[in-house]
Amino acid sequence: MATISFDYSNSDVSAVGEEHGINLNEAFKSYESKMSQWVSEIWEDSKVKGKWLAWMNLADNDKLLTDIIAYAESVKGKFDNVVILGIGGSALGGIAVAEALLKPFWNTLSKEERNGYPKIFFLDNIDPDQISGLIEVLDFKKTLVNVISKSGTTAETMSQYIIFHKLLKETCKEHYKKHIVVTTDNEKGVLRRLVDKEGFVSFPVPDDVGGRFSVFSAVGLLPLALVGIDITKLFEGIKAIVPMMKDGNIKNNIAAQNALIHYLMDTEKDKSISVCMPYSSRLRYISDWYCQLWAESLGKEKDLDGNTINCGQTPVKTLGATDQHSQIQLYNEGPNDKIITFIRVGNFDNNLVIPSTDVPELEYMSEKTVNDLINAEADATRVTLTGYNRPNITITLPQVNEYYLSQIMFIFEVQTALAGKLYNIDPFDQPGVEQAKNYTYALMGRKGYEKVAKELKGLCLKSH
Repeated sequence: MATISFDYSNSDVSAVGEEHGINLNEAFKSYESKMSQWVSEIWEDSKVKGKWLAWMNLADNDKLLTDIIAYAESVKGKFDNVVILGIGGSALGGIAVAEALLKPFWNTLSKEERNGYPKIFFLDNIDPDQISGLIEVLDFKKTLVNVISKSGTTAETMSQYIIFHKLLKETCKEHYKKHIVVTTDNEKGVLRRLVDKEGFVSFPVPDDVGGRFSVFSAVGLLPLALVGIDITKLFEGIKAIVPMMKDGNIKNNIAAQNALIHYLMDTEKDKSISVCMPYSSRLRYISDWYCQLWAESLGKEKDLDGNTINCGQTPVKTLGATDQHSQIQLYNEGPNDKIITFIRVGNFDNNLVIPSTDVPELEYMSEKTVNDLINAEADATRVTLTGYNRPNITITLPQVNEYYLSQIMFIFEVQTALAGKLYNIDPFDQPGVEQAKNYTYALMGRKGYEKVAKELKGLCLKSH
């Protein structure tokens, strides 16, 4: 079977020069021993409670897979719509996989064209116009709502839950409980209490798995199974890539290589921006998911020794070939402060031929394919960037399917954990996010935050 390929040659000194490139042979040799140790450590720690690395073993949970598939089959045909209430890591992974694997324009297809599976809507924001607009078009008697929050106190998700709970209760009367399925902590929290009180079907958010690493837990698997995505193949892809991810030899481990390249580009070559640019519209939300993973994990004020370092690259999402017409000018001639990751597709599902034309200026495209065109544009962009001494790497997926998609996402997750080792930071906490959550609770009048609320209201008034 084909494998994901990783081409880092355009980040080497031989391609982009000594000022902006890395001598990769020397770098791999220099970090060989440390990287081997770190790879071993993260896999050993993945079995240790409290290390927040349990996501590395999610693909071993065959029982969860069976339970989710059984539930999805039990509700198939009963609902026309599935609404996912979640934000951040509770939504981005599911969105990325669903957009990549479902038929394009899924929600516009007929039920027959969707093979009896429902439309899917991710409410990953609290925009009142968006929420109201969705409510207006839904038939709640034919809608299933999946609420995702480990704590059950996430203000965005729980505000949505309160709204949808009321609407379902009013519309579906005594049957409303069958229209809600919950993904939350297995033992504690507000949502767990509501599950016990109301009798909702529920699935667990596992311990030691942060939201941005949770796509292969029930957080991501349940929404995907509900619309017919083969989640078994997601696990198969991960299991097949695990031996490479466990390989302590940096020359054999894509995640280790990419972590080191990004770290050295940031700390030695002043490349403080990491651009993720897939050449596939189906993969455009992989960039969104990657941006959260990279930013929230590595953007830290302190290292593990208490030193102030303010580390972390700024991730930027782009889409080829679309953003060749919006951002590439900047990348070529603007500040040389970026490393660009291209994600290419070896074989698209469709082969779209460009018909012959008698327009002289366009004849060069006659009888060629759009597939040829998008890959030519990717190659042209890579070569152009390299010519401007802009470092870039290319990851190629043989196809966009469950097997390879889970592999690239798992590689990025392991890469992030190893980057944490390189920066000497904790890539699994998020203190900057938690502070904003606490301030939100205060401004919304949550008990216990009265003093903070008074101070914040004064500051907010000054800012308007």
